[in-house]
Parts: sequence; structure tokens; C-alpha cells
Amino acid sequence: MSVLFIVVPLALIVVLVAVVAYVWSARGGQFDDLDTPPVRMLHDDESSAKRP
Repeated sequence: MSVLFIVVPLALIVVLVAVVAYVWSARGGQFDDLDTPPVRMLHDDESSAKRP
């Protein structure tokens, strides 16, 4: 039972760190463009197109 006094605050700290990391990345623009990165590899670069 006494282990709960350690595990519950530790779990709350981990959740708080995760929430802070999410808010920090969302405010930093990490999730702004979700469509371009998956299709970026499908577009040819002009430098690779010029090679014979």
C-alpha cells in the first residue's frame, strides 16, 4: 500500500511532462502541415531528374 505514495505522484509527473511536451510542440508548429511530409518522397527532385 505504501508503494502507491510513490507510484501515483510519479505517474502524475510523467503525465504532466507528456502534456507539457505536447503543448510545446503544438505551439511550435510541429503539427501544422500533416499532408505534405508523407507525399514529399513521391515528388522528384530537379537535381536527380537531370542525371542521365
